Amino acid sequence: MNLKKTFACCAVALATLAGTSQAETLKASHQFPGGKGDVRDEMVQLIAREVAAADVDLTIRVYPGSSLYKAKEQWAPLTKGRLDMTLFPLAYASGRHPKFDATLMPGLVKNHEHAARLNDSAFMQEIKDEINKAGAIVLADAWLAGGFASAKSCILSPDDIKGQTTRAAGKAFERMLAGAGASIASMPSSEIYTAMQTGTIDAANTSSGSFVSYRIFEQVKCLTAPGDNALWFMYEPVMLSKKTWNKLNKAQQDALMAAGEKAEAYFFKEAQGLDQKMVDIFKKAGVDVVSMTPEQADQWREIAKATSYKVFTESVDGGQALIDMALSVE
Repeated sequence: MNLKKTFACCAVALATLAGTSQAETLKASHQFPGGKGDVRDEMVQLIAREVAAADVDLTIRVYPGSSLYKAKEQWAPLTKGRLDMTLFPLAYASGRHPKFDATLMPGLVKNHEHAARLNDSAFMQEIKDEINKAGAIVLADAWLAGGFASAKSCILSPDDIKGQTTRAAGKAFERMLAGAGASIASMPSSEIYTAMQTGTIDAANTSSGSFVSYRIFEQVKCLTAPGDNALWFMYEPVMLSKKTWNKLNKAQQDALMAAGEKAEAYFFKEAQGLDQKMVDIFKKAGVDVVSMTPEQADQWREIAKATSYKVFTESVDGGQALIDMALSVE
C-alpha cells in the first residue's frame, strides 16, 4: 500500500471513530407502569422511537416503574446530570423549588384546553425559567386531570372528606384537604394501592391515568371523576438534564426537540380520553362514579383560597404574581 492510500485509509478510520464517539445512549426514568398502556410511559417511549428513527447516533433507554430511581428521587439526579431524562410530576420537587407547587394548585387549571393555553403563558414561562435555572429543560408539556376516590364514601363537598385519611399529591392539595378536615398521608401515586389495601389511607387524590394504571378501582367504593368541574390538574413534563443537552450535537438536539413536539401533541389528545377511560373502568369494576356540581367545586375553591393559595402567596417569593399570571389566562 502506498503512502497516499495509507493516509486515506487512516482518514476514513478516524472519521468513523469520530462519528462513533458522538453516539450517545440516554437513560430515561419515570415512576409509571411500562408496557401496560399508561400514556405517560408511551409518551417517553414515543420520544425514544422518534429519536431512533432520526438516525442521529442517539438511543434512549426507558426505565419505567421506578426501576432506576424511586418516584420522588429523580429530580436531583436529573439536575446534576446523573439521569438524562424523566417524565416527572413537577410538584414533587417543590421542597427544593416552592414555585413548583403552583403546578398542582387546586382549581387553578379548569380543563384540558385551559391547560394547553397555560403552556404558552407568562405563568408557565416563569415555571420553565425555574426548571432551567435548576439544571433541566422541558422537552414536552403534559397536564393530567384527576379526582378523588374513597374506600368509605363518595367525596363531593368538603364535608365528605372529614375524618378520612387521605393521600394528595403536593403541599397545596394537602393544605386544602387538611383545611376541610382530612388527615393527610404523603406518598407517591405508585404507593396508593398498597396504602389502601393495608388501611393506611381511606381516600386518595391523583390523576386519571394513575387511578387506572395502578388499579385503584380494586380498593375503593366511590370515584369522584373530573367532569366539568375538575379541581385536580397536575403538570408532569418530560424533561432533559441540561448537562446531557450540552454534550449532544445539534442534530441530536434537533431530533430530541422534534420528538418532544410529537409526544406533546400525542399526550394532549390522549389525556382528554383518560378521564372517560377511567370512568368506564371504574363503573365496570362496580365502583360508584360521581362528579361535582359547580357549587360543590366552588366550596372547595373557597377552602383552597384560605389555605393553599394563602400559604403559597405568603411564603413563596413572587407567589402572588405567579398565581395572578395563571388566573389571568382565560
